[in-house]
Amino acid sequence: MPTILITGANRGIGLELTRSFAKDGWRVHACCRDPERAKELRAVDGTVVVHPLDVTDGAAVAGLARDLKGEALDILFNNAGVYGPRTGFGKTDYDAWQPVFSINVFAPLRMAESFAAHVARSDRKLILNMSSVMGSIAEGGSGSYIYRSSKAALNMISKTLSVDLAGQGIAVVAFHPGWVQTDMGGEQATVEVRDSVRGLRQVIDGLTAKDNGGFFAYDGHKLPW
Repeated sequence: MPTILITGANRGIGLELTRSFAKDGWRVHACCRDPERAKELRAVDGTVVVHPLDVTDGAAVAGLARDLKGEALDILFNNAGVYGPRTGFGKTDYDAWQPVFSINVFAPLRMAESFAAHVARSDRKLILNMSSVMGSIAEGGSGSYIYRSSKAALNMISKTLSVDLAGQGIAVVAFHPGWVQTDMGGEQATVEVRDSVRGLRQVIDGLTAKDNGGFFAYDGHKLPW
């Protein structure tokens, strides 16, 4: 049975990813901070194991890695993320930068370092990081300095991991899920969660070793760094 670990699995894209993979017969290790409050996640049909996990807690991440020692993870999907203050130039909340980076940047690298061995022993050997087109320097826009810089940093981590882990046969890919109708995306977003996940699944299913180090949108087109 193919196996995936998803962070931030209790809502939005993470919850829909859990549903999608579970429906297709995957074993899903679904991680969130408070499983007791994650009623929708706990109600997902299929082989879903829900784990309490704060991705900013290094001891908790290491503990989960030990608990899953010996298990093969076909996909590690670093999905958990936050936006932070939605401010423009001149109104930056510098105290908020560290918490956003802890979740969007430090946590995916910590997860990769902790679970690379689990991924390496699998068949698919994929580490996927949920980024955003807002992290693309070439496509850069205005405002949201904290969020944009966190996703740009995540992109650099993704690219560097793709080099460092290639010798283990692991492919690392960053994704832009679209402007999705979630708590983060807001009501004005243009992409429904199911459509985003449906597109992501199609891209994921087609990934090969040649895509290592790539940055893709949910509709399959490659994005510039």
